Amino acid sequence: MSSDPNLPPDPDAPSTAGPSAPSPAPIPSPSPLCSLIAQMRAEIRQVILGQEDVIEQVLAAFLAGGHVLLEGKPGLGKTHLVTTLARTFGGVSARIQFTPDLMPSDVTGFRMFDMKSQTFQLRRGPVFTHLLLADEINRAPAKTQSALLEVMQERQVTIDGETLLLEPPFMTLATQNPVEHEGTYPLPEAQLDRFIMKVLIDYPAPEAECEIVARAAGECPGGATREVRCVCGPAEIVAGQLATAQVQVVPEVVAYAVAIAQATRDARSIALGAGTRGAISLVRIGKAFAALDGRDFVIPDDIKRAALPVLRHRVQLTPEVAISGQDVDEVLRSLVDTVPAPRQ
Repeated sequence: MSSDPNLPPDPDAPSTAGPSAPSPAPIPSPSPLCSLIAQMRAEIRQVILGQEDVIEQVLAAFLAGGHVLLEGKPGLGKTHLVTTLARTFGGVSARIQFTPDLMPSDVTGFRMFDMKSQTFQLRRGPVFTHLLLADEINRAPAKTQSALLEVMQERQVTIDGETLLLEPPFMTLATQNPVEHEGTYPLPEAQLDRFIMKVLIDYPAPEAECEIVARAAGECPGGATREVRCVCGPAEIVAGQLATAQVQVVPEVVAYAVAIAQATRDARSIALGAGTRGAISLVRIGKAFAALDGRDFVIPDDIKRAALPVLRHRVQLTPEVAISGQDVDEVLRSLVDTVPAPRQ
């Protein structure tokens, strides 16, 4: 039975594989949750410098129980971000380097016949983890990309007819290089829609970059990343996701999110607008931003703040607008400004 891709996983669901199941934890209120996230943010900032917006958006997606598509040039710390986030809650992380010859079974796992025991043995793939880094996902063909659809949608893997559930929390962070297009396979709209946000990683400010260079130059090549403190466990993250889902949102704010999604469908500059999943994602990320700020209710500014990362990968510009040099973010900013926000 399918479930919403952005719903936080059920912590009581049985499982047959994956990391150790988190023990039940009380659902925190927004204020303690805000304090917990602030500790995680502080630990991540020790390793990831000059990427405040990226850290904030990834944490929001994590609280919303969604997946993130990271787009940025090589060498900007995408892998460090995933491993550091996993260390803050004692989670397990795994990395898949997508290549043209990667097979779906290399992602999900397979059964192999063991000559000694004369039985088929299950070899679990790297998806059985808490945080999965799908590096350069657009370098693998469509059949390999689609191996992640079931994992991202339902938090489960089917191998030879047997369904194996993943332990919560689970999050996929996929990366792609916006510059190199030779030998790549663009993600289809159905897969792009599975990502709750598309986060852009740009170069850090000069001051932060100087600190990054000085720090990296003083470390041994391939040396361990500086120590990151574990501030909670997987059970606390699952409880935080449940608490985020319970953040209140009034009908007027829901209507505002729907109006923004509908505006993308009616705009002459957009050939393909956002679907209903886009409106749902706006509200979910709005709840996460509210929780990050210590509030138990969503305000219109939360929805507006979520608009670009939530919608930029769900819309396609018309050829005329694309040729003119306008990018998706510019069009979306202008569009969101035309949608009247409800009075607070």
